[in-house]
Amino acid sequence: MLDFVYYPVSAVLWLWHTAFASVLGADSGTAWVLAVVFLVATFRAVLFLPFLRQARNQAAMKRLQPQMAAIKKKYEGDRQRQTLEIQKLHKEHGVSLLAGCLPALGQGLIFLGLFHVLRSFDRTGALGHLPFQATPTPMSAEQNAATPNYIFGATDVQSFLEAELFGAPLSATLAGTPIVAVATVAIILMVIAAVATHFTARASIARQDPTAQQLPFMNTLMLWVFPAGALLGGALLPIAILLYWVSNNAWTLAQQHLVYRRLDTESAALERRAAEARTATAPRPGAKPAKFAAKPEATTTPPTAGPHPTPNPNSPRPSARSATHPTRSATKSARRRTTRASRR
Repeated sequence: MLDFVYYPVSAVLWLWHTAFASVLGADSGTAWVLAVVFLVATFRAVLFLPFLRQARNQAAMKRLQPQMAAIKKKYEGDRQRQTLEIQKLHKEHGVSLLAGCLPALGQGLIFLGLFHVLRSFDRTGALGHLPFQATPTPMSAEQNAATPNYIFGATDVQSFLEAELFGAPLSATLAGTPIVAVATVAIILMVIAAVATHFTARASIARQDPTAQQLPFMNTLMLWVFPAGALLGGALLPIAILLYWVSNNAWTLAQQHLVYRRLDTESAALERRAAEARTATAPRPGAKPAKFAAKPEATTTPPTAGPHPTPNPNSPRPSARSATHPTRSATKSARRRTTRASRR
């Protein structure tokens, strides 16, 4: 059903094992341990950019909380309008809610793929308590050793079954093989996986927005229940799966530290630029802010060009008052002419 996951995972694991086996030997358990570790590194490197996009989305959502609260207050009672405005705000700032699903989905598929491939090295029924069985019926030891496992040939299957980490077979479980070597290696890996899971959850919770509504029981699950599951459930998992779990959690913890430190630097730079912009546009101390915009200057229409009349030297020069009131000056001149005519 998930062959599109199983074959790529087995191919990457085979490539790394082939590379390390060429140096350390085909029967070396260290080659298989390094192959599992570098398998984690390969797929987590592929998922790094989606994880970075997810972390930036979370940081952007945290910065947009005041604006989202203002939208909810402005359109209180209108859920549809709130949703539309918040979606518009997310689009303007490049926030995608689906970006956070890709890293988790990718890690889940890779875990299932590696779990199935490693579990399929032993199809004798010793791991019959585990899900995702490779065959419907158990095989004998001889049949299992002679049957290929996806990309791996029969020789690689025998090599994996004989590989050990400090005396503990990589295919063994603490519940199925309770010997000292298996118990020692398994318990150490289980404790490391539980501690890494706890501190990874603590780093994620520390990034949560205190003003946002969080479900308290989710934080409890992340901090304590999941690490306890790694500690107790690890007894049922093969050593190779525990090795993958430890490598994956260690990568996650280191990646969170580096990415969150980079995001904090970017956020500080954004806040600094915003503060500089506010300072540049703010009025100087003591300066009165302009209340009104300056009115545009009135434009006068120039007089129409044409011939100027020739002034009469005998005509009286108009006074400043007559220039100011041309109608009254013309009335007085008419009265003077009428008086002179009557005297004559």
